[in-house]
Amino acid sequence: MGPGKIGVLTGGGDCPGLNAVIRAIVRKGVQEYAYEFIGFRDGWRGPLEGDTVRLDIPAVRGILPRGGTILGSSRTNPFKEQDGVRRIKENLAKEEVEALIAIGGEDTLGVAARLSEEFGVPCVGVPKTIDNDLSATDYTFGFDTAVGIATEAIDRLHTTAESHMRVLVVEVMGRHAGWIALHSGLAGGANVILIPEQRFDVEQVCSWVTSRFRASYAPIVVVAEGAMPKDGEMVLKDGSLDSFGHVRLSGVGEWLAKEIERRTGKEARTTVLGHVQRGGTPSAFDRWLATRFGLHAIDAVRDGDFGKMVALRGTDVVRVPIGEATARLKTVEPALYREVGVFFG
Repeated sequence: MGPGKIGVLTGGGDCPGLNAVIRAIVRKGVQEYAYEFIGFRDGWRGPLEGDTVRLDIPAVRGILPRGGTILGSSRTNPFKEQDGVRRIKENLAKEEVEALIAIGGEDTLGVAARLSEEFGVPCVGVPKTIDNDLSATDYTFGFDTAVGIATEAIDRLHTTAESHMRVLVVEVMGRHAGWIALHSGLAGGANVILIPEQRFDVEQVCSWVTSRFRASYAPIVVVAEGAMPKDGEMVLKDGSLDSFGHVRLSGVGEWLAKEIERRTGKEARTTVLGHVQRGGTPSAFDRWLATRFGLHAIDAVRDGDFGKMVALRGTDVVRVPIGEATARLKTVEPALYREVGVFFG
């Protein structure tokens, strides 16, 4: 594709590294391909309402180490809006945007896939999620930062758990995939790791906790927000849904701490890390990965290779169809979970 105007948006939850992607897209696009850029504010709300911001090299200066996204984000679903697709196409035409780079997770990219495949809007996708659960890419940026923050929290909690000889339950993010729990739990020396892929037995958790106390250590239990007991349901914050139909999770840590205390007689406390995991400055790895994704995304636009998403395979950045990339979640394999089980209890 020759010189023209390219749109950029960031959708879904914020994530460390988003600004690094935006910066790489603009720097290479302007310097090497003479593109102009326009940012759409707050995910798909921007193109729906024509809410834009100028994106040029001065606009992206100094944003590499910043968390969040200078474009803002939201969980807007254009397919749930009145005349959503028509409004997007009209606003893109009005702004003379010839292609759109959508940076987001399964929901944001799912919209990009449909717009590209069914409605002829030229889109390129960049995968973003701290959960690391997109099957087409080995890693997503934001994950390494989230694991680092969770691991540091677990490290700090060990000392207070030992001082009071109490159980500390740490609830980390992870709706359907336990990657953050698995990596941070292993790195932080947790005594129990509970993930959404494997329903847990509360009695078994209590016996691990008790055996840990017998060895004169205070146990740390790491639980993903989407983890579920064998004989119960997912613990919800409330009954509300977002525009992609997702429930709000949080509470399994608090529930589990009460159960452990009731069954073992040992004092238990909960720490919910929540949004702390995805706030603040991105790790070096996430800056590196996000920057490479941005460079390869603008190359895909240049090649007219639309309907594709950039992905990391080994050390190579490749392109895969967006629809294929978002079709299946990447979850923790049972064998991998069994591998870390040697440290439980």
